[in-house]
Amino acid sequence: MSRINKKLRENLTGFGFLAPNALGFMIFGFLPIFASLLLSFTEWELLTPIKWVGLRNFIQILGFHKEAGRIVPNDPYFWKYLYNTFYFMLGIPLGMAVSLILALLMNQKLKGILVFRTIYFMPVVSSMVACALLWRWIYHPEVGLLNMFLLLFHIHGPDWLGSTTWAKPALIAMGIWKGAGYNMLLYLAALQGIPEELYEAARVDGANRIQQFWHITWPLLGPTNFFIIIMGVIGGFQSFDVQYIMTGGGPANSTKTIVFYIYEKAFSMFQMGYAAALAWILAAMIFVFTLLQWKMMGKKVHYV
Repeated sequence: MSRINKKLRENLTGFGFLAPNALGFMIFGFLPIFASLLLSFTEWELLTPIKWVGLRNFIQILGFHKEAGRIVPNDPYFWKYLYNTFYFMLGIPLGMAVSLILALLMNQKLKGILVFRTIYFMPVVSSMVACALLWRWIYHPEVGLLNMFLLLFHIHGPDWLGSTTWAKPALIAMGIWKGAGYNMLLYLAALQGIPEELYEAARVDGANRIQQFWHITWPLLGPTNFFIIIMGVIGGFQSFDVQYIMTGGGPANSTKTIVFYIYEKAFSMFQMGYAAALAWILAAMIFVFTLLQWKMMGKKVHYV
């Protein structure tokens, strides 16, 4: 009996320590999520009474109708901003390549290499606002560093952030610069975790450095690649701050994303129900894409 009471006291103590976190999650996590789900089935503009509309918001966002003999979306802005969101994700493989090259360089046993690792990691810990303002100056069409550099070669650079052609690539380049240090650190940790014996055995068999990379390094970087791709796609779906600070979604809405659209609907147009429906559609897309990546890539990952 005393043993049971002791076990019960231990369990109650454990639940007591968990209770504050569990209560905090219920109040600040689960309840708002549940409230937003209910809100997505309503029409509410803050100052008007809440009106239950069922699936109307979701049909308006995802549905199509016939107009002048053509099939057109009910909400063309959603599909335009979804395209922009996927376009920005093109920076994921480019960023991975840059980060891997940096990690391979930073993995060399050279004097002062720690200083360079710190320098490359600094953008990661810098404020996004500060980085965005810096890059707005770099991209300035008249006094920007990039166009002044191009003038040395008698090339007149465009208005990077004011052009519908160049605005998205410019933001992708800035995003790669901002996040390369973090992914570099992940790759560096993975590289240092590969047993040196594998490389020694490969050298004995006559493998050169390129062969060692493709047959040893690259396969064993699988878990890191898997993690970076999944987190990159999730982050890509949620991209907002860079676009908001650097271009305000312009020019001509060419840099607005789904999250930008949610922000506009909620805090500019005060269509809270519509914004909640957009948020749940975004959450569903993130879940589906993450699941697909897990199914397609999970079995191909090699662990040491």
